[in-house]
Amino acid sequence: MKIALYARDIELKWRDRFCLIVRMLHEKGASLTYYRPLFQRLKEEYLLSVPHGDTFNNGDDISDNTDLLLCMGGDGTMLESLPLLKGRPIPVAGVNFGRLGFLAGADLGTGSEWIEDLFSQRYFIERRMLFKVSGDFLPKDFYPFALNEVAIQRRDPLMVSVNVRVDGKELPTYWSDGLVLATPTGSTAYSLSIGGPIMFPGVKAMILAPIAPHNLNIRPLVLPETSEIELSVTTKVAPAILSLDNRSVSIPNGKILRVKRAEFDLNYISFRENKFIDGLRNKLLWGEDKRNS
Repeated sequence: MKIALYARDIELKWRDRFCLIVRMLHEKGASLTYYRPLFQRLKEEYLLSVPHGDTFNNGDDISDNTDLLLCMGGDGTMLESLPLLKGRPIPVAGVNFGRLGFLAGADLGTGSEWIEDLFSQRYFIERRMLFKVSGDFLPKDFYPFALNEVAIQRRDPLMVSVNVRVDGKELPTYWSDGLVLATPTGSTAYSLSIGGPIMFPGVKAMILAPIAPHNLNIRPLVLPETSEIELSVTTKVAPAILSLDNRSVSIPNGKILRVKRAEFDLNYISFRENKFIDGLRNKLLWGEDKRNS
């Protein structure tokens, strides 16, 4: 099995455990390719002993015959790694040693059964919907895909107005601090914090939710996954911010942003069949009530 290993950094308390996991993968016969900045830090700064492997700096350095992109860190680490795939169907698995790790399929501190499951192919591959954005103001090197959400947010204290068209049909103007367009995966992220509904990952829909709306009669909408959205924003002072997951760029006044489902999905590895429900209960404390104990 050929594994590309991605992580931003390894905190001191996790380094021994991290090295143990990497050695176990190597002993199972995995061919490892490390993210180069991480590998250099492990060897030169932390003076850690890890199995030999090739390194990569970007997606062009990752071979098409890679069996797995393994992300070790929190949810932000996984989101940051997605441009490395360059739209290829390489499956992605996450091992959490961050804070929440809702996207991760395994936790670094809770055993290594997932390694046995991985090599025995006892796992599920879920197809996760992605957004694709387009607009003539976007930089040429801006990665136009998002797993969680596309968000427009104010940059200064003044509210913004966002005009929205869904499949060519104009909605009432949103007067708010911004707007979030979320995938089912992103329904438990930013969208959830502003009152959007929770959706199972396999639901064929998307969420349109305002951020702190000044219209008291505007609520989140659930739209078909086939919808094509056009957004334009007006601000009085500084340009608004357009964010795709954890990447951002300014969006000039009046410029059109188009959002639709991407032509490909993310192949996401889950090690448990009911992981989503378990995550809601154990990480987001869904239904936490002393009467349920």
